[in-house]
Amino acid sequence: MEQQNPQQRRFGFRRTPGRGPRRGTGRARALMGAACAAVLAVVLAAGIYSFAQARSTAANLTTTSAASAAPSATTTAEASASPSASPDASAPAAGAVDAVDAALDTRIQAILDANSQYQIGVALVDLSQGAGSADVHEYGVREKFVAASTAKVLAAAAYYHLVETGAASLDDPLGNYTAGFQLREMIQQSDNDSWSLIMDAVGHEQLTEYAASLGVSYDPKINTLTPAEMATIVSRVYSGTLLNAGDTAQLLSYMQDTNYETLIPAAVPEGITVFHKYGLLGGELHDAGILIRDGTAYALVIYTKGQDLSDVPERTEVILQLTQAVAGALF
Repeated sequence: MEQQNPQQRRFGFRRTPGRGPRRGTGRARALMGAACAAVLAVVLAAGIYSFAQARSTAANLTTTSAASAAPSATTTAEASASPSASPDASAPAAGAVDAVDAALDTRIQAILDANSQYQIGVALVDLSQGAGSADVHEYGVREKFVAASTAKVLAAAAYYHLVETGAASLDDPLGNYTAGFQLREMIQQSDNDSWSLIMDAVGHEQLTEYAASLGVSYDPKINTLTPAEMATIVSRVYSGTLLNAGDTAQLLSYMQDTNYETLIPAAVPEGITVFHKYGLLGGELHDAGILIRDGTAYALVIYTKGQDLSDVPERTEVILQLTQAVAGALF
């Protein structure tokens, strides 16, 4: 097993063997990666802008309400997933109600009861109703877990916030590469050295303060979150209420095609777009994602704690069952 220093054990660092900075080719890779990320961000941001404009225009034809002109949670991320989607598909129907019903509650609870040897916490949020308008449905353990690498989304959002306020730049050097490169590696490849550099750039105290501004209690020294708190973080990222359109699109793009797609993404039916961040550290196995299709969007967070790495396959199956239950009922 790979040896870890005390800081790595606390945060769930899992440096892939042999993935150290590579001089020469590493710099070329950094430049190419940064360029590709920039191009992708422009494309996705353009999609978000045009989609939001179309929805706003359509809304203004039927109402003069300020709320109807504001981009919804679904507008931002659905545009990221499919910029050509119909604007009408993203707008919830008048008087829309939460689709999470008693039958789904019962199904989720049955899965938890059948796997009571593990500590499992589930948080589910209907984002189709608009940012901040839906309640968090909680199941199982509601207390804090060691968040492992899922907390990297919070660190990324905090760094992007510094960029948007002029306190930092994606072109700032961090380690042997730029901050923009480290953000992508931290999220898409779950690189732990990148995480350390980003957290140091943000500042641990400042990261705690940023989390508090979201209504989340977070101490980087112990790296713990409840499933509901993690659902709040990914919901706010997806909704576009934390970051501008370009940065939202870029961060969401890094939450696809990651180096660990065997949890939530592996269990959804074809046609559902997933943005997610997993966490794996000893007894902790988590996934936190956004599921989207045709204007319907949900945040789904599943945290599990078992004995150690030996029961990861069994807990992976639990995460797959929970995801299938949610996707089958809501999409």
